[in-house]
Amino acid sequence: MAIVLLTGGAGFVGSHIALDLLKKGFTVLIFDSFINSSKIVFSKFNKVLDEGLLRENLKFYSGDLREEESLINLFSEFNKKGKNIESVIHCAGLKSVKDSCSNSLNYWDVNVSGTINLIKVMNQFSCKKLIYSSSATIYDSSKEGLLNENSKLKPKNPYGNTKYVIEKFLEDVYLSAKNEWKIINLRYFNPIGADPDGVIGECPSSEKNNIYPLIMDVASKKLDKFVIFGNDWDTKDGTCVRDYLHINDLAVSHSRALEHISENRPIFLNLNIGTGVGTSVLELINIFEEINKVKVPYVFGKRREGDFGSVVADNSLARKTLNWTPQKSLEDMCKDGWRWFINS
Repeated sequence: MAIVLLTGGAGFVGSHIALDLLKKGFTVLIFDSFINSSKIVFSKFNKVLDEGLLRENLKFYSGDLREEESLINLFSEFNKKGKNIESVIHCAGLKSVKDSCSNSLNYWDVNVSGTINLIKVMNQFSCKKLIYSSSATIYDSSKEGLLNENSKLKPKNPYGNTKYVIEKFLEDVYLSAKNEWKIINLRYFNPIGADPDGVIGECPSSEKNNIYPLIMDVASKKLDKFVIFGNDWDTKDGTCVRDYLHINDLAVSHSRALEHISENRPIFLNLNIGTGVGTSVLELINIFEEINKVKVPYVFGKRREGDFGSVVADNSLARKTLNWTPQKSLEDMCKDGWRWFINS
């Protein structure tokens, strides 16, 4: 089966992509710095996959994308075996909006420089199929309505700026060799939850910034209260509205994207990966409490700089192009994530 290099494969998103690809028979090479993740995340894969398959089809490589030689060595290793790396799913990078505002130099170095190195090495070894983990943070979400791939792009923080610049860089790479490159940028909205089998979930080793891990920390009494940033937004209940997507549905979109670029001519595509349904922070908390029979005490705080009131995807292009439709409900997201959390 095809060999896929998965950068950042030990993270929340990457590990779920890896599990989905392995279930579908791909050979997965994880390239990760393990700064904010750990190989331990894969220790439970044998609960749902054969150990022999894992030994053969899952490989780990510790490295930093800014170290070009590490990537060259990896590609060379497989070339010498006559087993070329056929495609790359690029998830590696720093992703905290809050942290990017105080450490912008680091974000530009890791995210942008790392991606440039990756593309240089891919080009050197004639590996020209790429699925890139982009983000809805690149949109100007100040306008009402669903965001489609042609909506105005205007990121409001350094993290979003790096995602935007990388997309433009990848487009230039494609345009310079339009008969060779196949590139799809998947613009994630808000993935939450955990694998339904309870094998893996979201467990950042650094400070938690995402909404779902914080909700679970409050529900488990690790934190006293959840802080909602603003209750005066122009939304149905005054709290921010987001497009929450089950992490497994997000993972499946990557294997569908790989299938698409394998079956089609060179292409450059931007695709929104969301459900198309907006849920407010209060609604998310209420559903989480109801489904899991727990309490999530909360308080209202000030709006965060750089936030938007509503960010919801028009996902019609992804549905049509990839033959992909989100299968999981918000109730599934809340149930699966909590089950993993209390058993981890």
